[in-house]
Amino acid sequence: MSTIHKSLVILIGSVFIGMGINLFLVPFHLLDGGGIGLGLIIHYLLDMKVGLAILYTSIPIFLVAWIYYRPFFYNGIHGLLISSVFIDFLYPLHIVGDRFINSEIVGAIGGGILIGFGIGIMLRFKITVGGTDLLAQIIAKLLSVNPGLCILSIDILIVSVGSMLVESVSLLYSCITVLSVGITTSLIVKRHY
Repeated sequence: MSTIHKSLVILIGSVFIGMGINLFLVPFHLLDGGGIGLGLIIHYLLDMKVGLAILYTSIPIFLVAWIYYRPFFYNGIHGLLISSVFIDFLYPLHIVGDRFINSEIVGAIGGGILIGFGIGIMLRFKITVGGTDLLAQIIAKLLSVNPGLCILSIDILIVSVGSMLVESVSLLYSCITVLSVGITTSLIVKRHY
């Protein structure tokens, strides 16, 4: 894949992820799993920018990938950096979400679909946004298990812990977000194969 094509895929995927997070999840204090979920937990607790928080939480995972699994590192670093920038650049969309989206279920499903679409587009071209999905790929390779099960397990853990740490987070609607992301991502990736 050419650099221009790869850059365009990352750009489009990042815009969808940024829109899903800021337009739908942030206004309702919803979580997703993975690095996005960790970034949102930090945002809700410390008021740190979501993209920056995702970047910080991904650094240890990328260091492990650099040392032990360089292909995972190279496939994830560009997606991580660009999507983090776009997530923070599109943060003002949370104002639009606050004003025009008045239902948590719409936030959970709408955010999940947009995020899943962005992640799915990138995965079709073997690009990831890194984070815990990268960690799950490493664990799956080490243990010879399905990476999807590792990702789901980590996502459930993050959403459960996040709902305990952040009082305003709804566990039910955050789980709906995780399901929406997973289903959308699967549909987008499946269409490619």
